Amino acid sequence: MSSFRRELVLGALLLAAAGAATAQQAPYPGVGRAATSKEIAAWDIDVRPDFKGLPKGSGSVNRGMEVWESKCASCHGVFGESNEVFSPIVGGTTKEDIQSGHVARLNDRGYPGRTTLMKAPTLSSLWDYIHRAMPWTQPKSLSPDDVYAVTAYILNLGGIVPDDYTLSDKNIAEAQKLLPNRNGMTTDHAMWPGPEFGKRKPDVNAVACMKDCIPDSKVASQLPDFARNAHGNLAAQVRPFGAQHGVDTSKPPAKTLEESDALAAQVAAAPPAATSPASADKQTVAKAGGAPSAPKPAGAPANSPAVALLQKNNCVACHAVDSKVVGPAFKEIAGKYAGKVDAPAYLAGKIKAGGSGVWGAIPMPAQTLPEDDAKTIAQWLADGAK
Repeated sequence: MSSFRRELVLGALLLAAAGAATAQQAPYPGVGRAATSKEIAAWDIDVRPDFKGLPKGSGSVNRGMEVWESKCASCHGVFGESNEVFSPIVGGTTKEDIQSGHVARLNDRGYPGRTTLMKAPTLSSLWDYIHRAMPWTQPKSLSPDDVYAVTAYILNLGGIVPDDYTLSDKNIAEAQKLLPNRNGMTTDHAMWPGPEFGKRKPDVNAVACMKDCIPDSKVASQLPDFARNAHGNLAAQVRPFGAQHGVDTSKPPAKTLEESDALAAQVAAAPPAATSPASADKQTVAKAGGAPSAPKPAGAPANSPAVALLQKNNCVACHAVDSKVVGPAFKEIAGKYAGKVDAPAYLAGKIKAGGSGVWGAIPMPAQTLPEDDAKTIAQWLADGAK
């Protein structure tokens, strides 16, 4: 090959390499990077109503019962009846609903509630939600086979599939045809684009008024004077964050919005009055003249290692220091086990194992926090939750 031809070929190769490098550059140099195929695969886990995105796998009703009792029953009940916190999953459907695809009790105003199987029109939504969000304490921890099994168990509880049924990516479309409310969904609102949803029309029909328009109606409501301050001053009950403050109900109604905001800001900025132990459980304490004051915030010091662990492990989602939320207050727990020698070890075990019956029917799921964290929290409770 002549030197001229070699130089020509080398130049072409350099131009091709430069073009490839330019094509790989991000549109915003220096900002982030392109996601890898593995990252995209980890994020792209949603399942469409046509079951696109559904992974391969299968699970039997019997396997689903095992997973349910170990991972799901503490919140959703052994038979899907749930508890005081969560809505029932099973119930309200009949064999006639399975045949028609319309749940009759959705039109029954006297029926006490709406279960998941009464409302769900697509089995993909049920599978997808369990896969992404359950169990509550460990989302995405179930394998695809376990999700198939749990979904099969739910369908079995609703009388939709038999006891020996095995749900899989191969037959889930057939199971979809048995959902009690499969025909209860409509696309007439046209909120979803795409020709696969049939004839399109706008979801909102409106005609703009340009002249001789009807005046805008002004709707307002207010409390009568005798009830205005019945439950304490709203301005004194706001949280210590956020821009919105309640109205100052200790005074007559403000004449303007600016005046109302100014009064609320004054009350919110005022230091809270001291409360007595006898009234610490009340939301407000009456002051001279009848105006209540904000309660003094009760809680552990911000630098407490135990409190940091409570926040880190999301314990404060169900518990507060001195008031009941979903579970008992930390101070209630501390008072119950005060003075017991084995309190730290017992409480650490309860935190890890979970359970119900001690503080009511609502169960606490088993917690997966490290052993040392559980011991630190348990010792703090045994010391009085100070």
